[in-house]
Amino acid sequence: MSFDNAYEALIDAHDDSRWAFGTGFEDPLAGIDTSVPSGVDGSDLAAYCLMLGDDVLVLSHRLQQWCTFAPELEDEVAIANIGLDLLGQARLLLARAGKADGSGRGEDHYAFFRDEHEFRNVRLAELERGDFGLLIAVLLVLTTWRLALFQRLTTSGDPVLAAIAVKGVKELTYHRDYAAQWAVRLGDGTPYSHDRMQEALTAVWPYVDELFVAHEVESRLAEAGIAVDPAAVREEFDGVLEQVVQAATLAIPEVPGKAGVAGGSGRHGRHTEVMGYLLAELQSVARAHPEATW
Repeated sequence: MSFDNAYEALIDAHDDSRWAFGTGFEDPLAGIDTSVPSGVDGSDLAAYCLMLGDDVLVLSHRLQQWCTFAPELEDEVAIANIGLDLLGQARLLLARAGKADGSGRGEDHYAFFRDEHEFRNVRLAELERGDFGLLIAVLLVLTTWRLALFQRLTTSGDPVLAAIAVKGVKELTYHRDYAAQWAVRLGDGTPYSHDRMQEALTAVWPYVDELFVAHEVESRLAEAGIAVDPAAVREEFDGVLEQVVQAATLAIPEVPGKAGVAGGSGRHGRHTEVMGYLLAELQSVARAHPEATW
């Protein structure tokens, strides 16, 4: 088989699972010690992996909702590929969580059989699908933040997190570049596209501060050299966003942050009202047929 086109590649059934892992099908954990590092609380490590994994599991689901809705065919492909990359990160992180806490639970359990309050993603990842400008604003903010985190996680004391981060940095660099280019293209385009892009940035900005507030698990693991204190990447994030916004002739919004619920936010399992609808769609087939395989 020559694999001269994608259709020939699709009918090769040697390793069908690779299509759910995004780009780069070599196992990023090959040869990596997957035991919990000495002195690290396995339940804390599992909780941290769920935080990072839930962020991209939820965002990847939002991205798949853009299939057939993107403005150009090449953007259909780009958005789908970004979603696959993020799903691949989610699978690795959720699987790591089940190993770290000793439960042996797999990625399917975490993705399909948890309730809303058990998800630990930041609220920005779950925002309802709006227009293309909102998609770009969400991607720009989340990928800039996540890339800064993952660059630091490449030296994590947990070899598994470090390996996932090394792979993720390559993907997130492209994701951020894609979002930044579109932000500039829309912001520095027509007066109409400029206004719509500014509106989108203003809509997501109330959720930005939440990204830099450390959960107690993050703080403990950061002290142990396993995790990254999100507050440590705020300066880099602000610098990147300032450059993009300036090039796009936009302005950093001056709006108050989104208040939490009972002192907590996404990292504590407290979400926006759209999260329940998102999970109903994401989990419906698995919950209706819990023993099914495909």
